[in-house]
Amino acid sequence: MSIITRFFTWWNKATLSTGLWTILYGERVGTDEFGNVYYRRRGGKKDKALGFERRWVIFNGYCEGSAIPQGWYGWLHHTVDTPPTKENYVRREWELPHQPNMTGTPLAYRPPGSQLSTGERTPTGGDYVAWRPEG
Repeated sequence: MSIITRFFTWWNKATLSTGLWTILYGERVGTDEFGNVYYRRRGGKKDKALGFERRWVIFNGYCEGSAIPQGWYGWLHHTVDTPPTKENYVRREWELPHQPNMTGTPLAYRPPGSQLSTGERTPTGGDYVAWRPEG
C-alpha cells in the first residue's frame, strides 16, 4: 500500500497518523479471530479530554465496524472493563456469528413491503389519494 493511500484513507487500514499514535501511546491488548488488533492507552491512562481510557482497533484490511466480535465490541465501548483475552468469554446462544454488512449489495436485507424486495409497491387499505387545492 502506498504512503499516499495510507496517509489519506482510513478505510484500508490505519492511517499514518493513527499508526504513529499507536506506536507512541498504544498498548496492545489482543487480537480477534478476524485479525483485528485492539489497543488502549499505555498503562490504562485516562484521557484528560474524555475522562476515561481511550480504546481503539486497527482493522485487518477493510475497516468495517460490524467485523468486531461481540466480546471486543463490549470492551471497546466501555460496557465491560475486562477484554476477552483476560477472561473466558463464551458467546451466548442468541449471539449470531459475524456477517459482513451487505448494505448496497444485492444481498442486502429487504423487509416485506419494500419496493426493492419485489419491485412493486404494496397497496394499502384505502390507498393513496393526492391532495388537490380547492378553487
